[in-house]
Amino acid sequence: MKGRRQDGRNILLCMGKTIASKARSHTVALGALTCAFTAPVSAQSLTEDIASMVTGGTTRIAMRYRFEDVEQDNALDNATASTLRTRLTFQSAVVNKFSVAIEADNILTLGPDDYDSFALDKYRGNHSVIADPVGTEINIAAVKYALSETSSMSLGRQRYNHLTQRFLGSVAFRQNEQTMDSFSYNRVSGNVTVDYSYLWNVNRVFKGSKTSAQITDYDSNSHALLINGKESWGTLSGFIYALDFDNALAASSISYGLYYTGTFGAFTLNASYAAQSDYGDNPISYDTDYALLEGSTKVGTVTLLAGYEVLGSDSGRVGFATPLATLHRYQGFADLFLATPANGIEDAYLTVSAPIGKVNLSATYHDYGAEETSADYGSELNIVAGYVLNPRVNFEAKFAAYESDGFAVDTDKLWLTMNLAF
Repeated sequence: MKGRRQDGRNILLCMGKTIASKARSHTVALGALTCAFTAPVSAQSLTEDIASMVTGGTTRIAMRYRFEDVEQDNALDNATASTLRTRLTFQSAVVNKFSVAIEADNILTLGPDDYDSFALDKYRGNHSVIADPVGTEINIAAVKYALSETSSMSLGRQRYNHLTQRFLGSVAFRQNEQTMDSFSYNRVSGNVTVDYSYLWNVNRVFKGSKTSAQITDYDSNSHALLINGKESWGTLSGFIYALDFDNALAASSISYGLYYTGTFGAFTLNASYAAQSDYGDNPISYDTDYALLEGSTKVGTVTLLAGYEVLGSDSGRVGFATPLATLHRYQGFADLFLATPANGIEDAYLTVSAPIGKVNLSATYHDYGAEETSADYGSELNIVAGYVLNPRVNFEAKFAAYESDGFAVDTDKLWLTMNLAF
């Protein structure tokens, strides 16, 4: 038993050294997995532990086919993408408080592929953008250690979805997810949860088998802290995101704020406020803020939701930015506001959703304007229909129609998606 405890200490020391070295290569996530097996243990013990992890683990395969079509009122050719993502996931059993998670993705085209994925090929700059480059990569590769029944830490390539993913998310809508090479610590104490993460590399959605016009990895020296407290009157969360990117200086910022969600009878309220300023070596000094107020209720089987979100501006120079967010969830599915305009943005929206038989329908209307100048940007209609055939098969159709009133151009997008899980 003493040898087991010593092995754990050696492994933790290995993990600590990995963090301290702040390795920045793409292979560091895979290298982190070896920490669990590089401590001086007997060959028999090591073999038994690995065998137990593997035989007691679970393996899953998921496939997502998507047809996406984009039409824009500009000189670019329309874009059509027919892509298939195949995902293999292995989650080991917990052995001596350690577990390992590995996930690999392959994305390929089936049929039409006339779209600009930011890859430097013949479509770059000629077609509208569909940010689903083809290729294969390790999506998840992490070692987790249970410090106690209420706390744990993990090291490697990981997926993060904080709160509503407004500041930190995995962008799961895209075929290639956004994941982090990182160290994380989690602790639960009564009604309070603490999550801290150090991010040394961000694997963005643009990484594929070809060279991309986009930055595919943020070389990062960033910190994320999220604290949640649950009470009878709701959940209050405090957060700090200190983002420092060596190869994207203008995206470096520090944001800190609060998020509240609570239910009062049939009414649900969500509210958030955050302040942001420059951080790291950002060449621009600025200060701006963020606010969200959202309420929803049910009338029979119909759910009504109304919201107002503001990403502020510092005198028209810089807009409040959330570069690690799941941006597709916000300001319309047409994705025309992935980068916050310098004059900021105000988004007033209304959603109506209801099931019709086995089909879940949802429609959202957005009205966009500038926070700094009060100029109109445009409006957008989003429609979603989802159908679950069984626990392993589901379908989704989405449509977005953006009508410009001075910002960007009229844009229509259509998605048809089928998910299979085994």
